[in-house]
Amino acid sequence: MNIYNPYTNTIREAMNKGVVTENFSAASGTIRKSMMFSEMRAQIPDNKLLPGMQELSSQLGVIPNFNQKTGNHPDFSQLKESGETENHYIVSMFIDIKGSTNLFKKYDPLTVMVISNTIQKAAIHTCLTFGGYVHRLQGDGLFVYFGGKNISKETATERSLQAAAFFSYFMRNDLKVLLNEQGIENIYTRIGIDLGHDADVVWALAGIGEISEVTTCSLHTSLAAKMQCKAENNGVVIGDNIKSTVNELDTYFSTVCSRKNDENERYIFRNDSKLFYYTQYDFQWYKYLRSLKFIATDLDGRLTLKASNPVILNNRNIQNLRPIAEKSKPYFNF
Repeated sequence: MNIYNPYTNTIREAMNKGVVTENFSAASGTIRKSMMFSEMRAQIPDNKLLPGMQELSSQLGVIPNFNQKTGNHPDFSQLKESGETENHYIVSMFIDIKGSTNLFKKYDPLTVMVISNTIQKAAIHTCLTFGGYVHRLQGDGLFVYFGGKNISKETATERSLQAAAFFSYFMRNDLKVLLNEQGIENIYTRIGIDLGHDADVVWALAGIGEISEVTTCSLHTSLAAKMQCKAENNGVVIGDNIKSTVNELDTYFSTVCSRKNDENERYIFRNDSKLFYYTQYDFQWYKYLRSLKFIATDLDGRLTLKASNPVILNNRNIQNLRPIAEKSKPYFNF
């Protein structure tokens, strides 16, 4: 997708520089051609979106919050000092990135750091673009909240699905093409998403002093992590609360058990004593992504972001087609 070009360009440059280590002389040892970490940070800034993603953010009407602090959601930060608890809904998303250790087979640690960090930045910027709050970094992956006190759970849920769809597309298409060019075994993502309603989510301070974070205790936070383990490569698994909150998107969900052809995989959680059975679903994110009004397909079949203000040419009289039509269509009869 065109909005991810700066990320893939940076990764390609890092790969091209980092794959070769040449002997220079016995005295100086080797010349390292690796891209420096500072170069990556200059190309992919920390505190602003790059143009394509900024255009998407503007179309969504979202102002990304670059002042976030991990473990301290701004809508619940007062709990760090008060020591109290609060019930409030939240959408939890786990983004796990698999296979990055394969990079060490070909590249030095600095190059692997640049590549991994660029992929992680792509994930962070995608989540910020859709109004997400990055709660925690977990290795190459992320734990992200969507929602808060000034956004409806319906909007938060849909934005989480959009973020998951965009990042999954980047991993399955843009990054995969690049990896194939370089002869690298596939790196992929797995994503789990679930929604906990007000009564099912407790916000509180966990830890002590500065070794702490304001976080959630909820079955559905835990299930989001379990769901990413159930996802296929570059797949997204969601819980029943997500599905029931966006009923209009029902056609984009199918039970995990139907994919695995195993009825035991229908429920991600069950409590027989309370007759509680919680279903997990595969999210057909590519089909959903193609349906979004701000997404188009280019001539090569790749998805691309539509311009918010398409150019309308003047002088569009049909007579202007005559010179072209007369040359290319012998049977042309205006």
